[in-house]
Amino acid sequence: MSLRIHNSMSGEKELFTPLNPLSISMYVCGPTVYNRVHIGNARPVVVFDTLFRLLQTIYPKVVYARNITDIDDKIMNAAKQGGETITALSRRFAQAYFDDMAALNNLQPTLTPYATDHIAEMIAMVQGLIDKNHAYEAEGHVLFEVKTLANYGRLAKRSLDDMLAGARVEVAAYKKYAGDFVLWKPSSTDEPGWDSPWGRGRPGWHLECSAMIEKHLGETIDIHGGGIDLQFPHHENEIAQRCCAHDGKEFVRYWMHNAYVNIDGEKMSKSLGNFRMVNDLLEQYPGEVLRFALLSAHYRSALNFSADVLDAAQKTLDNLYESLRSVEAVAVDPAIAIEETTVYQALLDDLNTPIAIRELHVLAKAMKSAPKDEQARLKSTLLKTAALMGLLQQRPDDWFYVEVAEGELSDQQVDDKVAAMVGARKDKDYALADSIRDELTGLGISLTRDGWKRGG
Repeated sequence: MSLRIHNSMSGEKELFTPLNPLSISMYVCGPTVYNRVHIGNARPVVVFDTLFRLLQTIYPKVVYARNITDIDDKIMNAAKQGGETITALSRRFAQAYFDDMAALNNLQPTLTPYATDHIAEMIAMVQGLIDKNHAYEAEGHVLFEVKTLANYGRLAKRSLDDMLAGARVEVAAYKKYAGDFVLWKPSSTDEPGWDSPWGRGRPGWHLECSAMIEKHLGETIDIHGGGIDLQFPHHENEIAQRCCAHDGKEFVRYWMHNAYVNIDGEKMSKSLGNFRMVNDLLEQYPGEVLRFALLSAHYRSALNFSADVLDAAQKTLDNLYESLRSVEAVAVDPAIAIEETTVYQALLDDLNTPIAIRELHVLAKAMKSAPKDEQARLKSTLLKTAALMGLLQQRPDDWFYVEVAEGELSDQQVDDKVAAMVGARKDKDYALADSIRDELTGLGISLTRDGWKRGG
C-alpha cells in the first residue's frame, strides 16, 4: 500500500513517508468562531476527514488535530455588536461548527485545541524568537522580522516583494519592514488580554497554530492541511515562526491545500437564499448530499458549487441507496478486504475522489446484477469503500424516509393515491385521475418518472 499526496512545498505528488509509521501526525486549520461557517469552510474538513479515514486503514495510530481560533478581532467585534461576551459567542459558534460538520458525516478529530488554552506556549515562542533575533518589540507590539529568514516565501513560491504586493498587510510606522507580521499585540482595558513581558495583550493569528502544533504534535509533523487561501500569509508565517524558533528544523513534511469553492451567486440565491452557510444548505439537502458534492471534484481543483451540483449529488446518492435497498436482505461480511479495489487505489492516489466515486457506481451496478453468492462480497466492498469517503452511512429505508408533518400524507398514503390515479387512468376515468393528481400537487408532491417526490 503506497499513499501518494501532492506536497504544496515541492509542487509535486510524492510518496508519503511518515516520520514514525507507528504514529502519524496531521494538523488542519480550523475556523475562527464568530459566525456560522460557509460551504467553503466545510471543504477542507471533508477533504481531510477523508484522508484521516484512509490513513487509519494503513497506520496503527493517527493523531489528527483541528483547532478552534477563539480569540481574534473579528470575534471581539461580533461580540461587541451582539452585546455578549467573547467567551459566550466563541463557544456558541464553535458548537454550531461542530454540529454542522457532524451533519456532513465528519469524524471527530483526535484533538480540538482552543487558542486561548495555549497562551503560555505562545508567549514562550515569542520570547524565543526575540532571543534569537527574529522578532522585535515596538510600541507594545512584538513583530516577526521576515528579512531574517532567507527562504521566506518558499511555500508560496514568490519573492518577498511579490508577496507583499499581493497581500493585505497593515502599514504601521513601528514596523521595520511592511511585511513584518504581528506575534503579539497590545490590548486596551476593554479588550481581552493576558499579561506578558511586553505588557497586557493578545496573540497574533499566525502564532496560535504554531504554538498549538508544537504542544500537541511536536516540533516536526507529517501533514499540515488547509484551504489554498491559507497558503499565504498564514502557513508561510507558521513556517517562519517554527523554523526560526527551532534553528531551521523541518516543521512540516507534507503541506496539502484544497482549492476554492466557487459560488454562482445568482443561481444559488434563487433556490437557496443564504446559500453560503452550511446550516442553511442543510435545511434544503441532507448533509451527505453536501459531502458528496464537495468530494465530486478533486480537492486540488476548484469546485463550482451550485444547486445543479447538489441536485445531481442527491440523485446519485438516491441511485446508490436504491441499489443497496435491492439487496437489503443480503448479509454483509465485515472482514472483506478492500486494499486491492479500484476505489481504495484511487484514494491512495492523492485522494482522487472523482475516480473513487465513479468506481462506487461500477460496484453498485455489478452488485445488482450479480448472482446471489456474489452479492454479499460486492455489497460488503461497496459499503466499506464508500465509508472511506463518509458515504452510504445510512440504512436505505432511513435515507428515503421523509418525516411527515401533521396533516401531510404518509409515504404509504401517497403510494396508495398514486396507485389509485394509475388505476383510474387505466379505467379511462380521467376526471378522477386528474383530481388525485391535483390533490397530490396541492400537497407539494410531484410525480416523477420513477414514482414521486415531496417538495414538488
